[in-house]
Amino acid sequence: MKNESPAEPFKRAVGTAVRALAGEPELEVNFSAEPPSLKGGKARLPLPSRNLPPHEVAVVRGAGDAYALRRAYHEDKIHDQFRPQSPDAAAIFEAAEQARVEAIGALAMKGVAQNLSAGVEARVTQRGLAKVRTRAEAPIADVVGLLVREKLTGEPPPENAKTAVDLWRPFIEEKAAKDFAKLGDVLRDQKAFAKLTRTILKDLNFSEENASDAEDNSDDSGEGEPESQEGGESEQTSEQAEAELSDAEGEEGDETTTEMRTEQSEDMSDAQEPEEGTRPWRPELPFADQDEWGYRIHTTQFDEIIEAPDLCDAEELTRLRAFLDQQLQAMQGVVSRLANKLQRLLMAQQNRSWEFDIEEGLLDTSRLPRIIIDPMYPLSFKREKDMTFRDTVVTLLLDNSGSMRGRPIMVAAMCADILARTLERCAVKTEILGFTTRAWKGGQSREKWIADGKPPHPGRLNDLRHIVYKAADEPWRRARKNLGLMMREGLLKENIDGEALMWAHNRIAGRPEQRKILMVISDGAPVDDSTLSVNAGNYLERHLRHVIDDIEGKSDVELTAIGIGHDVTRYYRRAVTIVDAEQLGGAMTEQLISLFAEEKAIASHGKGHRAGPMRKLSRKAA
Repeated sequence: MKNESPAEPFKRAVGTAVRALAGEPELEVNFSAEPPSLKGGKARLPLPSRNLPPHEVAVVRGAGDAYALRRAYHEDKIHDQFRPQSPDAAAIFEAAEQARVEAIGALAMKGVAQNLSAGVEARVTQRGLAKVRTRAEAPIADVVGLLVREKLTGEPPPENAKTAVDLWRPFIEEKAAKDFAKLGDVLRDQKAFAKLTRTILKDLNFSEENASDAEDNSDDSGEGEPESQEGGESEQTSEQAEAELSDAEGEEGDETTTEMRTEQSEDMSDAQEPEEGTRPWRPELPFADQDEWGYRIHTTQFDEIIEAPDLCDAEELTRLRAFLDQQLQAMQGVVSRLANKLQRLLMAQQNRSWEFDIEEGLLDTSRLPRIIIDPMYPLSFKREKDMTFRDTVVTLLLDNSGSMRGRPIMVAAMCADILARTLERCAVKTEILGFTTRAWKGGQSREKWIADGKPPHPGRLNDLRHIVYKAADEPWRRARKNLGLMMREGLLKENIDGEALMWAHNRIAGRPEQRKILMVISDGAPVDDSTLSVNAGNYLERHLRHVIDDIEGKSDVELTAIGIGHDVTRYYRRAVTIVDAEQLGGAMTEQLISLFAEEKAIASHGKGHRAGPMRKLSRKAA
């Protein structure tokens, strides 16, 4: 075709190749900016740019070949029989199986091997293995997958993953070298390969049950065997069940939920934790060029990512939550009204479309002239249908710096609490995170810098503290006490926004939801006296701008920000500034309403509807 994009012939060729390699002529192959996935008979591949850069071409081909080989040489039924229950063990098991199916194709076809190598390199880059410096930072599932690939194909790990692999290699070879040597003998036998993988897990102390148990169960087709469902469908079912449970538990004041139901909710939440080895990957990712930003970190040795209950004892946490509940009484009415408005918007499902030319339904009056022209022409009917609401996750990233002390942090905690409950009732998962430092004016990082002889331009010189108040898969009822931690004296110190934003983005980017929203609440520019005393005055601010630009330009995460008494619109494309902390509840809710109203308008426009005027966020000139 004359007017088609240069990428269209390439996409058709890739689709044909994927179907041929998979041996499934009916396999549906789509290209999207959404994370690649393989669910049932549908494969979603990365969307290449119009000019088809060679790197993107290789990545798309690699993803297509990986999915095709998965369809050709993988049986879900066998996989489900032997997959461990533990999330860590399951991630290693999944990585090994994917390495197996890719090895079959790589050994048979040289071109496929090249494509898969490009795909592996892209996945490694996305997972951040190039920046790994300690064993704790290197996900063992990824490393095991690369070692299995090396053992089966002879291909060494990519250059950007060698450090991570070398950190784990001595341990893995010491524990499981004999069993690794047997992998090639069972390459094409999935059941035997799965049994051997379970043995390797046992060698690495990751197996929670004997491999013989799964072997015994594999011979019994009627008992102890999960239904043969596609992974995506199983996940969807589990998420639906959790949403229904959350809806029942999320009503305020409902303290009579049975203990058994609470335990069930906790188990389901634990099961929904994203596995390190199975997170989606993308060909174009933010932060890929951060080495060129001129931002340095003297050491990450003393940084911490910590759960809120680990920062104080249970008794103090209960006391702080009780104090927060007292403060909520005065503000509950105002914020709740806005939250209910958001809930009505989400639950109304006003995005509707029409089915035309059906045999029954409402008479389609627009088609009546055809009857007048040709009386023999059959009547045409139409039917209204609801649009499916896109699966959504929202992350609230709260500035826990010292300048937020007092009323601002209290209001932020209350608003986060109310919005988390509201969104949970609407089946929208919510994550609440906080960021600060472990010490004022540098901590152990600065001491190490001094001990190292004060080298010039050391970069960041403080110990980061990133706090998880509520995980996305954790029900509000389990996490409600954690929000009281923000009232604790001595918690709030300094703020390094750029790295906190990268951390929050990477957490939400790895989520399986279709739509991801990241909301930042801050009351000022990034400040760390220790870092700024030995670097340029705009050192932290410049890094923050680079991070924001990358997220807004390269990521599918929708970024929005609220500044309390500080103009954040000079940093963020979608932002609003409020003067008083009392306005925070309304600003947070209105921002979310604007985002979802914008989504409605886009969806309606895409279906041929006349979209109303799109709400614009309050914005000042940068």
